[in-house]
Amino acid sequence: MTYYHRRSIAETAMYRVKQLFGDYLSLQDYDEQVAEATAMICALNKMTLVGMPESVRVA
Repeated sequence: MTYYHRRSIAETAMYRVKQLFGDYLSLQDYDEQVAEATAMICALNKMTLVGMPESVRVA
């Protein structure tokens, strides 16, 4: 069993992050880099959420 699909999704996500925020983290300290990466991911999640349509069930 291969995990190609999971790896592909992860690579696509990293490509999106790098295209929006750049290839490198700007801070030197490890804890600060973790915080910087977390802030980038939170911003990406908010942008993704804003772009999604709202679905309403019609029954």
